[in-house]
Amino acid sequence: MKTFEIHGSTGDSFIHVGETLRNLRKYIPSKNVVLITDKNVKQFYENDFPPHPAITIDTGEKIKNLDTVRDIYEKLVTVGADRSTFIVGIGGGIVCDIAGFVASTYLRGVRFGFVSSTLLSQVDASVGGKNGVNFKDYKNMIGVFNQPEFVICDLNLLNTLPEKEVLCGLAEIVKHAVIGDINLFAYLERHYQEALALDNDVIGKLVYDSIIIKSAIVNQDELEKGERRKLNFGHTFGHAFEKTTGVPHGEAVSAGMVVASEISVKRGDLPSKDAQRIETLLQKIGLPVRIQAEGKSILDALKKDKKRKGDRIYFVMLNEIGNAFVDQIPIKELEAVILHFC
Repeated sequence: MKTFEIHGSTGDSFIHVGETLRNLRKYIPSKNVVLITDKNVKQFYENDFPPHPAITIDTGEKIKNLDTVRDIYEKLVTVGADRSTFIVGIGGGIVCDIAGFVASTYLRGVRFGFVSSTLLSQVDASVGGKNGVNFKDYKNMIGVFNQPEFVICDLNLLNTLPEKEVLCGLAEIVKHAVIGDINLFAYLERHYQEALALDNDVIGKLVYDSIIIKSAIVNQDELEKGERRKLNFGHTFGHAFEKTTGVPHGEAVSAGMVVASEISVKRGDLPSKDAQRIETLLQKIGLPVRIQAEGKSILDALKKDKKRKGDRIYFVMLNEIGNAFVDQIPIKELEAVILHFC
C-alpha cells in the first residue's frame, strides 16, 4: 500500500492506493457511521461492508441531483445521524461526489471518507476535494470544496467493472500523462494492452502515478484559481459532448482531448506529431477520437461552462506532451472549431 497526503483548507486527506474495502473499519469510528453506496456496488461487495447502516442510491448521471441529496438527508434524519456521524461513500465518482456533498452540508458538515470502486474515481473523481451535483442542464453546478479524511483505492474492486468503465478511467489517466508526465505517457504507449487486461502491476502504477500528478496540482491550487485548471484538459468540449450526446464521461473527454490538441496545433503551440501520438494512443486503447454531435447544441453547452468568463473561456492547451498551459480563448474562436468537428 502507498499513501499520499493532500493538504486542504478544510483539513488533510490521505489517499491509500492498494488498501482494501475489507480494512475500512481501521479508518472509521466504531459506531455512528453511515455508508452511502449504489445498487451495483452493494450487489457485489455488501458482504465486505462494515456493520453500519447503508443508504443505497441508483446509478448513472441522471441521479446526480438535488432530489437524490434530499432523499439521503431524509434517510440520515430517520437513522438519527447527528454531528458526530461519520459518512463513507463506497462507489464510483457519482457516489463519492454525492456523499461528499451530503456530508459537507448535513448539519453544516460532518466527517467523511471514500472507498473508490472505479478506475475513473480512483484517479480523478475521489481525489482533490470537489463534491457536488448537477442542476438542470448544468454539470456540477452546485457543490463545495471539502477534503475527505481518506480515500481507499482498492484495486481489487476494478475486477467487476464493465469494459466501458475501465476505458473511462484510462481516458483520465491519459489526460494526467498528457498534462504532466511524458514518461507516464510513454509507459501507456508500451503497456496499454496490460492496462486493458487490468494487470495488477500495470494498473497499480497507473493509479499511483496519476494520483502523484493530481495531488501535486491540488496541493498547489486546491480551489482551482490557476494551476488546477490544467486538470480540465479535454473537459471543455468533453462536458459538452457528454451533455449533448449522453456518451460516457471518459469517451467524451477522449474526444475532447483530441479537439484541444488540434486547437493547440492550429495555434502553433503543439507539434502536430505530438497531437498524432495522443490520438493514436486513445485509438489503441479503444476510446473515440471523434463524436457525432450537433454544432449548435455544443456551442450552447460551451456557453454554460463554469470556466466561461464573459465572452471568453479558460481553455487548457499543450506546448508538448507532458506540458499543459491555460489560456482564455474567445468563444467566437471555438465556434469555428465546432464547425470543423461537429
